[in-house]
Amino acid sequence: MLDVVYKDEALLAVNKPTGLLSVPGRGPDKQDCCLRRVQDAFPEALMVHRLDMDTSGLLLFARRPEVQRHLSLQFEQRRMAKVYEALVEGVIAQDEGLVDYPMRKDMEQRLPPKHIVDCVRGKKAVTTWEVLARYEDSTRVALFPETGRSHQLRVHMSAIGFPIVGDNIYGTAGARLMLHARQLNLTHPVSGEPVQLECAVPF
Repeated sequence: MLDVVYKDEALLAVNKPTGLLSVPGRGPDKQDCCLRRVQDAFPEALMVHRLDMDTSGLLLFARRPEVQRHLSLQFEQRRMAKVYEALVEGVIAQDEGLVDYPMRKDMEQRLPPKHIVDCVRGKKAVTTWEVLARYEDSTRVALFPETGRSHQLRVHMSAIGFPIVGDNIYGTAGARLMLHARQLNLTHPVSGEPVQLECAVPF
């Protein structure tokens, strides 16, 4: 069932569940995806950005090609602020921090795809974070990606010693990856007004 968070004449946002691809993958068993489900209800919908299959939360779609271009440009120019929430392994002592570790795809591991920190050949990747709550053996954090590399939040939190709970690539496998795209702040492509989209965290 499609969980529509926001809808108007220009764009729509849905709450993508964990375990669902954003777009079709290779092979007949990877055709079910968020894009297909959205287009079943809104045939004109166009993808604006993607989330990892295991990440849940806000996924944005345009309802016209010119809106897609406008929103894509906001992403490219980093004018669209994204806020994620995660539960990470271990108790973080600091209240906030910044991770500035370049990343690249690990060409030695194809399946599942993996990305690694590489200060020589990697592309710039920056994440800021702040602690929301501390528990006995885990920490709830808000994550603010300043760049949009694949697996960026997962790699960065693992690199500083606090992998995201349930991360089967960079941490310890669990029932689900505890990473959720909670908020998007953007400029409406038609009205020019600021829009803040929010999606409740399911964990």
